[in-house]
Formats: sequence, structure tokens, C-alpha cells
Amino acid sequence: MLSMPTLWIVFLINFVSLGLVWVHVTRSYPNFTPARYMTAACFVLATGSVVGMLRVVINLELSLIGGGTLVVFACCLSSMGMFEFYGRRVPWTTSIIVTGAVAVGLTFFAFIIDSMAMRIVVYSIAQLIPIAMTLPLVMSESGRRNPGARMAAVIAWLILAVYVVRSIAALIGVGGELSIVHFNTFQATLVLALVFLSMTWNFAFLLMAIDRLRSEVENLALLDDLTGVSNRRHLLQRMSEQCAISMRTGEPFAVLAIDLDGFKAINDGHGHAAGDECLRRFSNVAQSRLRPGDLLARAGGDEFCVVMPGTTLREGAMIARHILEESRAVSARSDARIRIAASIGVAQWTPQIGQHPERLIAAADVALYNAKRLGKDRYAVYEPAPEPPPEIRLAAAETLRKIA
Repeated sequence: MLSMPTLWIVFLINFVSLGLVWVHVTRSYPNFTPARYMTAACFVLATGSVVGMLRVVINLELSLIGGGTLVVFACCLSSMGMFEFYGRRVPWTTSIIVTGAVAVGLTFFAFIIDSMAMRIVVYSIAQLIPIAMTLPLVMSESGRRNPGARMAAVIAWLILAVYVVRSIAALIGVGGELSIVHFNTFQATLVLALVFLSMTWNFAFLLMAIDRLRSEVENLALLDDLTGVSNRRHLLQRMSEQCAISMRTGEPFAVLAIDLDGFKAINDGHGHAAGDECLRRFSNVAQSRLRPGDLLARAGGDEFCVVMPGTTLREGAMIARHILEESRAVSARSDARIRIAASIGVAQWTPQIGQHPERLIAAADVALYNAKRLGKDRYAVYEPAPEPPPEIRLAAAETLRKIA
């Protein structure tokens, strides 16, 4: 049979090791707050293991009650880390109630009614609650997209099943006699399984964290450092995707090519800090007039571009007008040194553009230059020359054939 001190040693070694891993994650990514809960959970559990092993120093029952209560609180901390990961309200109240209830229950069935089986049931239920609370999170639509979350869901179900089996076995006496110092072989096997599953559940959360941090790094690679909007790389990626969608569905989309008027004069006359502030202000202005799903990107310098899915040329021109009106309003209210003005070219995807986003950007640039030529602080649309009628195209082809 496996003794309780041996189990506490297994807990201590494994969760101190996991705690050190989470310490590294916390120090490397200080803004990733769920890691703090997982770090605390590992070290609280390790502390519970130490308390459980102090039976030779303090009262045997008290050491096991204290150790068990700390292990349950560690499980609650892990659950709270999962809630923090998904941006939900951290259930501190529930965790405190569960921890307090397990302390009372273990004490009652140790000093009032001495029942090892009921202590196992109380401990199991207290562990079940925080783990069950995480299931709606990891099994949600957003959770299922994360491989670590899918793994955490499977492991959580297995842990719940083992705790249920363990409680029933303790109540009906499966495996033989139980004592406060030794478990029977069946119970010892279940406890070892729970140690393994708890570690695996922790590793699943670590995989979730790695996937989240990798996504954040990828997103940062697609953002402009100064303005916080998308960068040129993201712009070209999005335009290629939209061209492919339009080729498949025939749905149009529009693009705005934007160039700030007088930006060089702001940089030369007031310094680069004023120029940077101008870029940031315009980014905020443009974002305020765009719709959900539209993409604003800084193409470089004082040049911006907007990709608008499902948008016609007329609708794109209307949005361009709104951006200009908002720019003028902001300029009238703000520092006169930094006047936000822009010229905008509007172009729409056509089947002739196909899967070549650079052609659409070139068309929007042509319209942008027309807006500049007409006096700046305005927009212009790109209207390609109409195709000749079919009979003229056939006649031209026939003429070329004869000449050849």
C-alpha cells in the first residue's frame, strides 16, 4: 500500500517543478496575468504537501486537514487562472467558499465523526467544483479552436470521473480498509492517476498560454508601432484574401489610398514629434469613421490605406467624405500647428483586377493623384475607361488578324 507521506512527496516534487516553469512564464510575460494564478496554484499545492508531511511535528489530523485544504485552494487558483485567461470575472467568492467548506468538512469528519470515507468524499467534491467551473470555458466555441483548451477539456472530464469513482469506492469499501496513514491499493492507484492528470491539466493550460502568446506576437508583427493600426504587411495579406474572395463570389470591395497633405511641412516646421502626433490623430480620426470589418493600415510614411469588404465605389466615396469631414472638425478643435488634412483616392475591385492587389492599389493611387491635382483635402474616385462594345472588339480583332 502507498502511504500518505509518499503521496505528499510526489505532489511536492512535481508541482515545485511546474511552479518554476510558471515563474519563468510570469517573468518573461509580465502582462500575461493568468500565469500568476497558475504560479500561485503550484506553490500553494507544494506548501500543502509540506504541511501534510508535518504529521511527525504537529497533530496528524491537523496536518492532513491543512494539507488537503491548501490542495483544494490550489485547484481553485488554477480555475481562477482559467477564468482570467478567457477574460471572465475571477470567481474569488466561490473559491473562498469552497476552500472554507472543505476545511470545515474535513475537520468535522476527523474530530466529530471519524470517517476516512467521508473525508475522501468531501475532498473530492471540493476538487470537482472548480474543475467543473472551467468546462464551459474550454468547451466554448473560442476554446475549441485552441488545441490546449481541447486537451484541458478532456483531462478535466477524466479528473471528474476519477473523483466520482474514488468517492463511490470509498463509501462502499472497494479495495479494502482505509486508514489516515495508508490507502488501500485501489485508492492509491486512483490518487496516482489524479496526480498524473493534474499535471497533464496544468500542461494543457501551459499549451493554451503558449498558443495565446504566439498569437499575440503574430498580431504585433502585423501592427504599426507608431499608430497601432495595421502595417503594410497586413494590408497586402488582407487585400490578397479579399481579391480571392471576390474572384470566387463576385462580391466587390473598395480601397482608399490616403496621403496626408502638408505633412512634410509639419515635420520640418515643428519637428518629428509633431509629425508623429499628426499620424496618430489621423489614425484615430479614420478609425472613428470606419465600420466593423474595415481595415486601416499605414502603408508607410504619411500614406494610409483602407480595405472595405463588400463595399461599392459609391459607398467607398461616402466613407472617404466622412473621414475628410471628421479630419476638418478635429483640426478646428485642436492645436492649429497640427492641421489634419488628407487627399483620398477611391477604387473598387473589378474582375479585370483579378487576384492582383497591386493593380487595385495602383488604381486607387491614380485617383489619389487626381485629388491632389484638384486642390488637395478632397477625394476622387477611379473610374476605368468603359470597354468597347462587342462588335467593335470583334472588328478590331479582325483588323489585327488581317494585318498580321
